[in-house]
Amino acid sequence: MPSVRMYTTAVCPYCVRAKQFLKSKGVEFIEEVRVDLDPQARDTMMQSTGRRTVPQIFIGDTHVGGCDDLLALDASGGLAPLLAA
Repeated sequence: MPSVRMYTTAVCPYCVRAKQFLKSKGVEFIEEVRVDLDPQARDTMMQSTGRRTVPQIFIGDTHVGGCDDLLALDASGGLAPLLAA
């Protein structure tokens, strides 16, 4: 299973939902990068995604997007192949 990295903040319901959803899909470890604690991490996130909101989810080298993007990817059948890579 590829690595999963998620940019988050402490009080983000979408971050919590995305983490729970990924765990329900068998993801055991999520590297969580707290942008509320590390302003440099937010800058890095914005440079690599072009987005300011959290969560921003990466599976391996693939930028999935936010929670809604993750759910849409699963609904279209694209999440399972990414997680199986």
